[in-house]
Amino acid sequence: MALSSSNARRVAFASLIGTTIEWFDFFIYGTAAALVFDELFFPDADPLVGTIAAFATFAVGFIARPLGGVLFAHFGDRRGRKPVLVASLLLMGVATALIGVLPGYHAIGVWAPLLLTTLRFAQGLGVGGEWGGAALMAVEHAPAHRRGFYGSWPQIGVPAGLLLGNLTFSALSASLDEGQFAAWGWRVPFLCSALLILVGLFIRLRISESPVFEQSAEQARDTRAPVLEVLRAHPRTVLLAAGSFLATNATFYVGSTWIVSYATTALDYERTSILNANALLAFADIPLMLGLGLLSDRIGRRGMSLAGMAGLAVFAVPYFLLVDSGSIGLFLLGGLVVQVCRTAVYGPQSAMYAELFSTRFRYSGASLAYQIAAILGGGIAPMICTALYRWTGTSMAIAGYTAVLCVISFAASYLLAETYRRRLTDSGVEPATT
Repeated sequence: MALSSSNARRVAFASLIGTTIEWFDFFIYGTAAALVFDELFFPDADPLVGTIAAFATFAVGFIARPLGGVLFAHFGDRRGRKPVLVASLLLMGVATALIGVLPGYHAIGVWAPLLLTTLRFAQGLGVGGEWGGAALMAVEHAPAHRRGFYGSWPQIGVPAGLLLGNLTFSALSASLDEGQFAAWGWRVPFLCSALLILVGLFIRLRISESPVFEQSAEQARDTRAPVLEVLRAHPRTVLLAAGSFLATNATFYVGSTWIVSYATTALDYERTSILNANALLAFADIPLMLGLGLLSDRIGRRGMSLAGMAGLAVFAVPYFLLVDSGSIGLFLLGGLVVQVCRTAVYGPQSAMYAELFSTRFRYSGASLAYQIAAILGGGIAPMICTALYRWTGTSMAIAGYTAVLCVISFAASYLLAETYRRRLTDSGVEPATT
């Protein structure tokens, strides 16, 4: 089946725009949780307890992500990728906009944190269904020798969403005083989401269904429960794929969420400087993902994952020493090294996950692996880091925590076989492990 590069670019771009919007919505919550949610929604709690409570609502989104992955993957494997992507984008947009108008604790009491948690849960459902569909649309439309490259486009939505969110918060932080920012400034990014969702829907409605799915649509529709089927047939592969992504996800949220709180409180970095630094690092991620995605088409996915995890494990302690230096330049240097290692895994990930599973349950297998890693890695990471720092008083405890996760991911990647020469249309080809 010949796949055109022009169509692959069009679909990859549509996937990029959609994932950027969805991750923008997801990440602005993390930034707001780090900066203002403790005082707005948990004002009567001890400052430490309030911070942990705010990060706990952040983690709720990760708890919902596997559920969203299961729900949307069921229909994505049976009915197609495109309708599921439209539905996930709508769910995320509505939930995010409602957070932007949600009253605080002083206005409606305990209903404020309860509603905040509910809307965060809805965000998690939306993004849980989003990634698998966007990744598969890009990879399944791509020529076989460029799956890593085109699969990296929806991955760019993560740093692009983070960049957009950090720039928005940075501009508001620089132009508003503390009172204005806490009263209404933090709401602006959430309300802007409504306009971004309309743009994303317009673009997504104009792309075609995955040709790989259409080729096996009849077989896919006969699969009654693709999620259960992939768990029955290949539980080890799902778990290993999740494990290979565990440290990548955790270190991302440590750097993009917990570090914001840690650097601006314990280390007295200026808030706008940290937001700008994270925005710059997110921007640097974009060419890194494209380049490393393309490189994986030449040398394979597995070796890059092993190298990335080994680098992250070795650099864990030096990274926190650079952060603790108080120098924004060294902060940026440490973040850049971490990103190169992490992107060696994340850039080619869409292609690798697509290649691990056959078409009839590819959406389910990829989504489950991704979202399991998300909840065990990223979802609880800010809370664990906050608690570890409180107990030990040193960032070296956080370095040890991340190093252990890197070792786990290294082992999982080692146990997965190389995939980049597999054909997506071979429904009988299943993931082999070494």
